[in-house]
Amino acid sequence: METQLTQKQNTKNEERIVRILAKDIEGNMQLYPGLTKVKGISWGISNAICKKLGLDKKEKIGNLSEETINKITEFMKNPNIPKNILNRQRDFETGEDKHLLGSDLELTKEFDIKRLKKIKCYKGLRHLSGLPMRGQRTKSNFRKNRRKGAGIKKKV
Repeated sequence: METQLTQKQNTKNEERIVRILAKDIEGNMQLYPGLTKVKGISWGISNAICKKLGLDKKEKIGNLSEETINKITEFMKNPNIPKNILNRQRDFETGEDKHLLGSDLELTKEFDIKRLKKIKCYKGLRHLSGLPMRGQRTKSNFRKNRRKGAGIKKKV
């Protein structure tokens, strides 16, 4: 009787949706892949969170207590992990290593691209023209801005 009650409670908890850093995550997902749904959390950082906080990677997110979710959120805001895992090393303005999440990550990326366009460096000019920045070939790919079928005549 007691095991049936706990199973019902577990399925009820798994059905709930957990909100972590403005992102809704389904309760039936495991913790390790579920954390990667948050923008700015990669598989490596998700692994680091589980190890540093001593959490089971396979535990369902819906079964976590509010206290544990708050611990995870606080750790995400101020991660105590090696510098090579952080997504913003040697920040342009401050020079410090930090980790950005959610809308902060999107805004910072947008401002970086605007700065590159403003100073008219190579990457900025490639962004302006809608071409690849990292040296890929452009003969056959990246033709989304071209007319379709240039040089092909229809039979009349």
